[in-house]
Amino acid sequence: MIVLHHNPDCGTSRNVLAILRASGADLRVIDYLTEGWTRPQLLALFAAAGLTPRAALRIRRSPAEALGLLAADITDDQLLDAMIAHPILVNRPLVASPRGVRLCRPSETVLDLLDQLPAGPLHKEDGQMILNANGERVD
Repeated sequence: MIVLHHNPDCGTSRNVLAILRASGADLRVIDYLTEGWTRPQLLALFAAAGLTPRAALRIRRSPAEALGLLAADITDDQLLDAMIAHPILVNRPLVASPRGVRLCRPSETVLDLLDQLPAGPLHKEDGQMILNANGERVD
């Protein structure tokens, strides 16, 4: 099973969801803005993805700056507390699969987590081709 921590308002997250659905993967979608995060969940996801809380902090279009979270002296514990209180602070989409956990930015990063690529052609919302008609990656 693949788990997508999804923000339906995010184009990158919607692209990842479309790729996963097109692949036919056994998929669980979690709207993390609604369900929120737990500290153990974030710690496990970040460790598996090789991310620190600072590296996983969403800065653009988030309250990170207003909350004072961009200062160099903010600790990982403080960032985690903020992420739990404000789920939007976690960059997305995070995808957990048997092949690993990744922050899938850009969205085509999710292809590395799939056992089988979707049939092509496949495009992002903006029209950029991800897979050609033969199902081969387009770089």
